[in-house]
Amino acid sequence: MMTSQRIKEVALTHFAKQGYEGASLANIAEEVGIKKPSIYAHYKGKDDLFLSVIPEVAADELDFVVQYLEESKDVPLEERLYQLLVQYQYRFEHHDKSRFWMRVIFFPPTHLHEEVMSYLYFYLDNLESLVIPVFENNINEGKIQPVGAERAAVAYIALMDSVLVEMLYGGRDRFAKRLSASWFLYWKALTND
Repeated sequence: MMTSQRIKEVALTHFAKQGYEGASLANIAEEVGIKKPSIYAHYKGKDDLFLSVIPEVAADELDFVVQYLEESKDVPLEERLYQLLVQYQYRFEHHDKSRFWMRVIFFPPTHLHEEVMSYLYFYLDNLESLVIPVFENNINEGKIQPVGAERAAVAYIALMDSVLVEMLYGGRDRFAKRLSASWFLYWKALTND
């Protein structure tokens, strides 16, 4: 494996577990099996290394959503959308890339805020474009209220944001409680049940 790729993989794990501030180039270099100055042959510094990880992770997270939506296309809408939220929590606990992504979008390094936000908005715009057709189809089939697919998608992503924040701050149990209550009201509004 190329050294620059190995550095990036190890850095991802360190950034995911310790955040930007807690990750150390010396520790990353040690785990890769190189001296810290050797990192500078591949990356300008910690900021460059950190920013090099984000595009791949954002793409992987979008690929996850695409794959999930494809694999779940025959699942009833309520379960399909609810389980997507549950999958985010599972991925956060079990996948470094997802943990990194959640940390970086909610706690970006202050001096890299603008760069990180450009990736976040790219992700959110793409996420919205992936779920809008799901809502359109269900509105057209009369399965949910004709509230507008874009409005339903934006509200869904807002619900997602709120439960993911709870996951980061409050842990699994508080995430489950917040998801259950929020989902109940969101689904009632969509279906008028």
